[in-house]
Amino acid sequence: MKEDHIGFVSNYFSKISVAAIEMTEGTLSVGDKIHFLGHTTEYETTVHSMQIEHKSVTKVKKGDSVGVKVPEKVREGDKVYKIVAD
Repeated sequence: MKEDHIGFVSNYFSKISVAAIEMTEGTLSVGDKIHFLGHTTEYETTVHSMQIEHKSVTKVKKGDSVGVKVPEKVREGDKVYKIVAD
């Protein structure tokens, strides 16, 4: 499996388990698998829902700031990779 760097975590909202991701490259869609990687963070998950300014979206691109529901804690500065089939 190949991984493309798509952005980083700019904030984490623990009460609602949402990671704010700044998209610096590429695109991200609902259903994509992503990989969080940081000093103490490393796990993969599937994107089930995303929001921009409290509105649900199905696809985001470079330059967007998006909220993604995550199953585990992530930390500010963690790198975000999209897992793509070889």
